[in-house]
Amino acid sequence: MPAGPKSPSAKIFYRQDYLASALHEVAHWCIAGKARRAMEDFGYWYNPDGRSAAQQNKFELAEVKPQTLEWMFSVACRKPFQVSADNLTGDGLADNDMMFRSAVVDQAQRWCLSGKMPKRGLQFLKALMDYYEVDARCTEHYQLKHLA
Repeated sequence: MPAGPKSPSAKIFYRQDYLASALHEVAHWCIAGKARRAMEDFGYWYNPDGRSAAQQNKFELAEVKPQTLEWMFSVACRKPFQVSADNLTGDGLADNDMMFRSAVVDQAQRWCLSGKMPKRGLQFLKALMDYYEVDARCTEHYQLKHLA
């Protein structure tokens, strides 16, 4: 939730006590620009489970970078990560699943090799790496075989 008249600070809501959910929402915040950070849900649309193939493709395009950051944050915290297509009953899930996983791996590899990633994402990642004493920018962490 963006900051507003009733709440001077923005708030990130996540699912119950799940670290993965919190890291995922933080990843969205890290990627969102100033205008999107002022919008509820960072201006992202959400279609519930059961999306069509076209809706799923749109979802996956929007989710590659947030899920990549979430994975990197999870590695830094020494916690497991599961890529999520978030569409258990929709069309075309099996066909797209490997392509989506590969896109997340490719993005992680690019960020590790180039060192260029969203500024807030890098700041948060560095804080986690310092706290947990893990180098989460090593490409060895980001292989297709590591995705559940």
